[in-house]
Amino acid sequence: MAMMPKRVKYRKAQRGRRCGTAQKGNALNFGEFGLKSLESGWVKDRQIEAARVAIMRHIRRVGKTWIRIFPDKPVTKKPAETRQGKGKGAPDHWVCVVKRGKVMFELSGVPSELARSAMRLASFKLPVKSKFIMRGEG
Repeated sequence: MAMMPKRVKYRKAQRGRRCGTAQKGNALNFGEFGLKSLESGWVKDRQIEAARVAIMRHIRRVGKTWIRIFPDKPVTKKPAETRQGKGKGAPDHWVCVVKRGKVMFELSGVPSELARSAMRLASFKLPVKSKFIMRGEG
């Protein structure tokens, strides 16, 4: 099942800006380990779910995981082989705007090496470069 908001104020959204650094959510708040974004971009709902599944399978569902990003931006798409004009396309999928420095996933209750390898597997599923962080590091 895809992640998406229960309801939104507007069905279609404008593209917006992806530049800049994260002002909120740029530090570990819940767990001991985290996966931090090194660049800005859009992360799709399916990519978030794939990363979550990769983490859960690797740590064998011990410990606790937090997903700090949520896809609340609709992306529209026009049907294939459609001429230009005739308005904006229908909503196709949902994305989360991730800025540089945003902590996307957090993890606790597992050894650091297991957490590092789990976050490494999750990073392969995401379209943005990311790094493993630990509580107490800069």
